[in-house]
Amino acid sequence: MTVALGRTWAVTLQGVGGQLVEVEADVGRGLPGISIVGLADKAVLQARDRMRAAVANSGLTWPPGKVVLSLSPAGIPKRGSGFDLPLAVGVLTASGELPASAFEGTLLLGELALDGRIRPVRGVLPSVLAARDAGLDRVIVPEANLAEARLVAGIASAGAESLAMLAVWARGSGDLIAEARESHRPHTRDDTDLSEIVGQEDGRRCIEVAAAGGHAVLLQGPPGTGKTMLARRLPGLLPDLAEQAALEATAIHSIMGRLSPRDPLLRRPPFVAPHSGASEVALIGGGTSTPRPGAVSLAHQGVLFLDECAEFSTKVLDSLRTPMEEGEVRIARSEGIVAFPARFQLVMAANDCPCGSARPDTCTCTPDARRRYGRALTGPLRDRIDIAGRTLPVGSGLLSVGEVEDSSVVRERVTTARSTAAGRWAACEDANGAVSNADVPGRVLRSVKALDRRALRPLDRALAHGVLSPRGVDRCLRLAWTVADLEGRSCRPSRTLPRRWC
Repeated sequence: MTVALGRTWAVTLQGVGGQLVEVEADVGRGLPGISIVGLADKAVLQARDRMRAAVANSGLTWPPGKVVLSLSPAGIPKRGSGFDLPLAVGVLTASGELPASAFEGTLLLGELALDGRIRPVRGVLPSVLAARDAGLDRVIVPEANLAEARLVAGIASAGAESLAMLAVWARGSGDLIAEARESHRPHTRDDTDLSEIVGQEDGRRCIEVAAAGGHAVLLQGPPGTGKTMLARRLPGLLPDLAEQAALEATAIHSIMGRLSPRDPLLRRPPFVAPHSGASEVALIGGGTSTPRPGAVSLAHQGVLFLDECAEFSTKVLDSLRTPMEEGEVRIARSEGIVAFPARFQLVMAANDCPCGSARPDTCTCTPDARRRYGRALTGPLRDRIDIAGRTLPVGSGLLSVGEVEDSSVVRERVTTARSTAAGRWAACEDANGAVSNADVPGRVLRSVKALDRRALRPLDRALAHGVLSPRGVDRCLRLAWTVADLEGRSCRPSRTLPRRWC
């Protein structure tokens, strides 16, 4: 029996990116068997049985000799069932069952069922991006993942329902699926409109300013006063995601398998609200062998809402400090460091005490219990929160109030303010590509766009007396720019701040 070689391409995911993997198949003399080398995990090794059954049940012939499959680069771990299809096609091209020329420069993704069907897999979007960046010409994915693959421009994509369909196409007797099925998602009414909140003018103002500037918010007050309602209506005030931001957010949700197969692109900012019992791994991300993104990464380009934040452990809340500052999470494991993007807008809500009494005279908590209740919110975390608002009980007269502004009206003001801020910071080379006031580095606020010295005197006194930290001064300046943008005021650069602030 002559030795034959076959080559196909696959992708292994690393964080939210992909690494191109060359699959080599050797069919030669020896006792029948399948050997897979190249740091393959259990899911990849179990492809041996799935491949043989899928090939036989698709009317194709599995080679009778020894089959060796090599995954290169050999030093990178290979994970996931998406290797089934490239492994099987590599064997079929090596044995001459399928022409190798049909798969040149083609990325293959898909899990094989025993009857030959090609099942959808996770992480198609980052995989196709990796193939395009590596210079491949085409990608063949499961039909259910075709809409996701078509989000990437610059590379041809096609879908296949089964291994038999793929074989017919390779032999020139049929076609693959060129267009994804249209989405028929029913129109749903938006039940989170800002007009449903009455009597909380201060809370509405906090949410509007936060949306306009991308600021972190802490809402405190008795239960039932609208803290959660306000937080859940914040995403409705934000504009649609830009193309690059939408792809970044979609890639993370693709890895977790949370995308709609017919309409995968996330056009709206995501809203993630983990339970107060969430662990640090669930919030930040991690895992024993394969690091996975946590809630902060799923909220990338969107809103992370921590309801009853005082019930979270101090360690879990303090783990938010680094991603809030740097916009990413770095998870270190023995195999290396994986980075996940985590540029989110934080909103937290908490009661005043553990019993949650609406009136101070009916509170049953001891003074020590009240002190312990807020201890989870440490000083360094509070110092990263831009807006602290309170919600108060609403009287019965306010519940019957007439018309109030809905989300669409407020969204127009927020969109205009964000456009003003984006244009202002785009003209500043030191702004590091900031598109909202909350992302502007402090050195830019204190130098390039400094305010009038008379307006800075209260901040100067607060800094001198220890009421504000230098980070707190930057927060005040960011908020000042946001309020000015919302009100349409033109602020002119003036002299720089005192030397000790720089």
